Amino acid sequence: MSTTLLLSIALVSVILLLLLVIKAKVHPFIALLVASLFVAITTGIPAENIMKVILGGMGSLLGSIAAIIVLGAILGAIIETSGGADRLANRFAQLCGPQRMVAALTTVAFILGLPVFFDVGFIIVVPLIYGFTKVMRVSPLKFGLPMAGMMLMVHVTVPTHPGPAAAAGLLNVDPGWLMMTGIALSIPTGIAGYFVAKALNLRKYHLSVQVLEQLQLTEPNAGGQSARHHDAPGALLISGLIVLPILLIMLGTLLPPHLTPGSLPLKILTLVASPAVALLITLALAGWLLGLRRGWTAEKLETLSNNAISTAAGVILVSGAGGAFGKVLVESGVGKALATSLQTIHLPLIPAAFILSLALRASQGSATVAIVTTCGLLSTAVAGLGEMQLVLVALSACFGALGLSHVNDSGFWVVTRYLGLSVADGLRSWTVLTTLMGLCGFALTWLVWVMI
Repeated sequence: MSTTLLLSIALVSVILLLLLVIKAKVHPFIALLVASLFVAITTGIPAENIMKVILGGMGSLLGSIAAIIVLGAILGAIIETSGGADRLANRFAQLCGPQRMVAALTTVAFILGLPVFFDVGFIIVVPLIYGFTKVMRVSPLKFGLPMAGMMLMVHVTVPTHPGPAAAAGLLNVDPGWLMMTGIALSIPTGIAGYFVAKALNLRKYHLSVQVLEQLQLTEPNAGGQSARHHDAPGALLISGLIVLPILLIMLGTLLPPHLTPGSLPLKILTLVASPAVALLITLALAGWLLGLRRGWTAEKLETLSNNAISTAAGVILVSGAGGAFGKVLVESGVGKALATSLQTIHLPLIPAAFILSLALRASQGSATVAIVTTCGLLSTAVAGLGEMQLVLVALSACFGALGLSHVNDSGFWVVTRYLGLSVADGLRSWTVLTTLMGLCGFALTWLVWVMI
């Protein structure tokens, strides 16, 4: 089959996917399966192999990310319910003082965003936003806009979240290197996003009546901390629990070259530094330190876990179906055709990954689907690249998925609803912020690519 025909089929499959999700309101899981079947049938994959390819792609991806998603969701639920997020934010505010409170809470958002999904994490910090807003008599956008931007950036770049975790699996990237590089590039990108949000806040936005009423009902005590969390765990404990799995994963990447091959320390490190085991260890500590030791019952922990798993189920299914779609694209030869075309037009991989991901993000709304689909399309084109080059390609796709959050993105509605923005003001503020942050992250990624 010709390269042109293969690429045409791929284009039609993406359009079909978008039409099903946007127009027909079909769940992305089903839409991705339909698009996978379309590609498999039209590209001539033997009928007896179609479901083997689809299920194989789904299973291989879910095998690497399902446990991470579930454990991360449960950990986030425990931190939220314990009141630790409130205590951490207030501690940062006390250390930094009123003049640096926005920067302090934005830093808290970065830390909280590492283990917690964006939507959940932002909802966690909404009481903090309302409390500090009322104390300082400012618009909730002053705190909310940079905090939301920071949390979304971490959500799409650090492989404790489904999109970058799936990218690592699809491109055979070491999760530790992706995590360290993602965090390293996210810090300057987040700083840039903070100043962009500060500039956007210079204009006046009309807040919804519901948010204005909510601000009147919010009664923070000293420091903005709600009374129901007066016995919340300390900020140092929460920080330690958030940093622990990241530290373990990083050690698993950095230390093995310095240990004796086959030695017991290396075997132990290899086990505890795997993302799922690192999160499992952290979750066990969180369940004891934040829950059972403070009087929670086992039934309460079970209920929190069940609710978190239910929330994560949709993300897991969509990620798995995205893996199936990517696998079909590879098996059909579309990946090779795309690689050939990129070589023909001499479009470098870094901008190709960013542009593809940004276009998919703008078209169908889901950052995870955009990352998974882009990495699936590029999985053949990146064959033969070195470890760090693969990491940068993955991050370019991740930063592409950061931009152009608008009305087809559930996160857009979460942010605008809680901050009291109209759709038009949301497009002028939130959409602009995410896009500029995505461009900044892409520029840094491309700069590192050129340097190495």
